[in-house]
Amino acid sequence: MKRKSAFLIATACTMMIAGCGNGGNNNSGSNEAATNAPKESAAAEATAAPAKDVTIKMFQFKVEIAEQLNALAEEYEKETGVKVEVETHGGGEDYGALLKAEIASGSEPEIFNNGGYTALVPYMDRATDLSDQPWAANLIPTSKTPATVDGKLYGMPMNVEGYGLIYNKDLFAKAGITEEPKTLSQLKDAAAKLKAAGITPFEATNEWWSMGIHLVNVGLAHQPDPKKFIEDVKAGTATIKGNAVFEQWLDLVDVIFDNAQDNKMTTDYATQVAEFASGKAAMMMQGNWTQGDIDKIDPALNLGLLPLPISDEEGTILVGVPNNYIVNSKSAHPEEAKAFLNWLVTSETGKKYITQEFKFIPAETDITADAADIGQVAVAVQEKSDKALGWNWDMFPDGVTQGFGAAMQEYLGGQVDRDQLLEKLDKAVQDIVKQ
Repeated sequence: MKRKSAFLIATACTMMIAGCGNGGNNNSGSNEAATNAPKESAAAEATAAPAKDVTIKMFQFKVEIAEQLNALAEEYEKETGVKVEVETHGGGEDYGALLKAEIASGSEPEIFNNGGYTALVPYMDRATDLSDQPWAANLIPTSKTPATVDGKLYGMPMNVEGYGLIYNKDLFAKAGITEEPKTLSQLKDAAAKLKAAGITPFEATNEWWSMGIHLVNVGLAHQPDPKKFIEDVKAGTATIKGNAVFEQWLDLVDVIFDNAQDNKMTTDYATQVAEFASGKAAMMMQGNWTQGDIDKIDPALNLGLLPLPISDEEGTILVGVPNNYIVNSKSAHPEEAKAFLNWLVTSETGKKYITQEFKFIPAETDITADAADIGQVAVAVQEKSDKALGWNWDMFPDGVTQGFGAAMQEYLGGQVDRDQLLEKLDKAVQDIVKQ
């Protein structure tokens, strides 16, 4: 179904980000909106034909679009003569550690990914102020928040994303489930019906980032004030162990882990998505970024998106800006990098890739997308966005979420009990902040 206008997608996405109001701000004023209006001189500079015989490097983590990005780079070289070399590290790899190693080796990619907030701080000596770029005026205002410091925008929001429990509607129907489960009790009942019908309820993964970032974030996002809670945990004045919300959160974790496939300890991200897309399980905790990989296996799969409930109150999905493109001022060709990003969101080729190939919900209000382009899961994200909670993990310093992930892997494998898991989550924070 065609959306009625660019206004509708802008409104829908604005609602989605507004639902992330609990995402929190950092203490350096990084959440002030970037107020600088685009300048004519900067616009002319960014849109001018870049010099030929130039190569810029993009060091990026989005494995789901690696193939499409390489194709996009070829299109850009045909149109401009500038070569874009794309290097992708994600999935089971530690992108943050690899980026640090890349820079330490003396290589300075022109463009790299960063989540903003605390994660941006170590790269402020490289991040280029992009406030005056032509596309900045067209961003959904709140999508600027993670990469804004002292009123200046230091990153281009990659897109808008949401996650929850992606589910196979046909398998639900086969099990006699006629209504979407919204509470934890209803989710337990659905899992029982699926098992009774011989259907594996959940396809889980052993990936540290899926559990340590996305799953732990459910407990963070449900705090009355996520930002304050995170700051208190970092300061040692609050703990995850003993927190009432995280005690409830464990019940959700147990429902997923206890009703997942037998080989969950050896299931990486790619296998998780492939097995789910093949109909081997009814649900998986992932987001709309998986649509492209699902479509490669079964583009006709009938999908929906469920909330992640932690109690008998209705649950929510989680929505935010997954990452930002940072232009590296210490690279050889920062101006060409700015020109490429401008082309990405203003050219017809770039817009086509963002929506039809990447399956992204655009962060720019002037880019329209068909529901057929961005996929069923993205449409479901938009439909459920009015009650969405936010993404909070980038308020922790680098290394904390990796510690979360290691603890979650131990819990997945039955090596620690509930109390020990919560203790390890606390320890993961303190091990980093005390360094």
